Amino acid sequence: MIAELGHFALALAMALALALSALPLWGAARGDGRLMAAAAPLAAGLLVTTAAAFGALLYVFAVNDTSVANVVQNSHSAKPMLYKLAGAWGNHEGSMVLWVLILALCAGAVAGFGRGLPTALKARVLAVLGLVASGFLAFILATSNPFNRVWPPAPDGNGLNPVLQDPGLAFHPPLLYLGYVGFAVTFAFAVAALLEGRVDAAWGRWVRPWALAAWSFLTLGIALGSWWAYYELGWGGYWFWDPVENASLLPWLAGTALLHSAIVVEKREALKIWTVLLALLAFAMSLLGTFLVRSGVLNSVHAFANDPERGVFILCLLGLYIGGAFALFAWRAPAMAPTGVFAPLSREGGLVLNNLLLCSMAAVVLTGTLWPMFADLLFQQKISVGPPFFNTAMLPLSAPLVLAMAAGPMLPWKRAQLWPVLQRLWWAAVLAALGFALCLAISGVRVGPALGFAAAIWLIAGAAADIIDRIALFRRPGAALARARGLPRAAWGAAIAHAGLGVSILGMAGMGLATDKLVALAPGGSTTLAGYEWRLDGVKDVVGPNWTARLATVTVLRDGATVTVMHPERRFFPLARQTTTEAAIHTTLASDLYLVLGEEEGGRAVLRIHHNPLAPWIWLGAAFMALGGGISLSDRRIRVAAPGRKRAATAGAPA
Repeated sequence: MIAELGHFALALAMALALALSALPLWGAARGDGRLMAAAAPLAAGLLVTTAAAFGALLYVFAVNDTSVANVVQNSHSAKPMLYKLAGAWGNHEGSMVLWVLILALCAGAVAGFGRGLPTALKARVLAVLGLVASGFLAFILATSNPFNRVWPPAPDGNGLNPVLQDPGLAFHPPLLYLGYVGFAVTFAFAVAALLEGRVDAAWGRWVRPWALAAWSFLTLGIALGSWWAYYELGWGGYWFWDPVENASLLPWLAGTALLHSAIVVEKREALKIWTVLLALLAFAMSLLGTFLVRSGVLNSVHAFANDPERGVFILCLLGLYIGGAFALFAWRAPAMAPTGVFAPLSREGGLVLNNLLLCSMAAVVLTGTLWPMFADLLFQQKISVGPPFFNTAMLPLSAPLVLAMAAGPMLPWKRAQLWPVLQRLWWAAVLAALGFALCLAISGVRVGPALGFAAAIWLIAGAAADIIDRIALFRRPGAALARARGLPRAAWGAAIAHAGLGVSILGMAGMGLATDKLVALAPGGSTTLAGYEWRLDGVKDVVGPNWTARLATVTVLRDGATVTVMHPERRFFPLARQTTTEAAIHTTLASDLYLVLGEEEGGRAVLRIHHNPLAPWIWLGAAFMALGGGISLSDRRIRVAAPGRKRAATAGAPA
């Protein structure tokens, strides 16, 4: 009965989404206040019905209802409750319901908290969100119904993919979807602006918090997925340029550019066309990732589905939404002439350079991700594009981006001079040079990690220099504390986010100095790596709720003293007949001791040992980036009090 109620709730949500996509839009075109006023209650209804459907899905997974095909395919009675619930969205069908639920939450937030929005703009934004929701609800009901029944009911389920039975993967998809769907809101604002024929400072102020929130959640989601791959897959690395990893990086790059471009619209009413284009691109990259993960055109441990029918449906949605939006952009963009004039050397110019480099990086990632598919389709050639291509192509773009990130916030608006900025950054350059030289000396002339250390120090010191300059620490030290207290939260947030990227780069550079060793040891045997002695004490069998495992006990010593005792595992899931690795990690801020248990043969256990300097800093930096976004979002100037809209001077629909 619950499954049928969930199915009915999805159908009702579809009807409400269709009404939301049509009535307010028609009302905005005709100036009908009653039709525009229907947008908010329709958005609330969409939220209630999708929440009811998702609640029903959680219930059938929680009680292990094996009359539901989705539960049979992705759950089992022996699974811990956390993974039963995570199974509700750890599959294609359930993940799409979660996707639409978050979209409905965003629409509800626009309806509930967008009281300062002009009525027509708000109606258009909600209508676009309703149109997106209706397409994905149609996709769920037509090809991906999570409530389909099976008869007779199965005795038990098949279980969730073992590599997904992990706390990191339980929370990774919701965070990613909050980012992806957040860009649906900026997309809706962009389409509404194109329909209205108007972009101004007020529009930039309304778009910016949504871009900031989406970017922050997406940063956390990507970082959590990277961390999971690091400790769960047992490869010892943090980023593998997997196609699905790339699919999440693409909207992050476009969203980062959008976030900075929206600032220029808000402050200077410049880069209007560029900002609208980036809003369309960010959501286009999100939809492209959805297509790649669910169409079967690529293989990945992250992929949800391998179904061409679903892929074609999503491709049609991609063509409808993005193709239609770009056609509208081509028609209406010329009417949105920028009013803010600026010199190439200015803060606006720095942000333009930032956007060009970020978009170029996105183009490199997109080309490398899709080219194997096109080569197979057009030339019947099986090729692989891996880390060497991406690392080589991204370095020339990332280097000037890092250089500009420290100087850009110190440039004045409209027109600037470079020399005064460089004078304020001289000590950051000196620290970066010292870091480069020190890393070269320690690593034995390894240029790549040394460049990474220099870039990281430059970014962190540059962020500190920006704050020091704003509070006039050395010019007027007596008033510095008071100025620091009065400094807008957005300024603190931007500096923390920039420094957070520097911290992540520092961790990546440290990983460039990582060492590893593959050994086969008998119990009592030992080996050395990175100044540590690794002693295998023994291997034993252990039993989990739905798995069995071989667990090794390894004592790590330094100068004869015990540093830690590590317990790597190899787990076997009988139901899925699949073996997974559970890496043991002893972490400090300085490094990770990383240990993986391999096969056993002849009384010996194979151990893969890694010493990863500064590895934790990769994810610590991502947390700082998201924290910076959150601090900026808490700035009341960003969330409310958008500047009043002047009467439009350009032709277009009424506001």
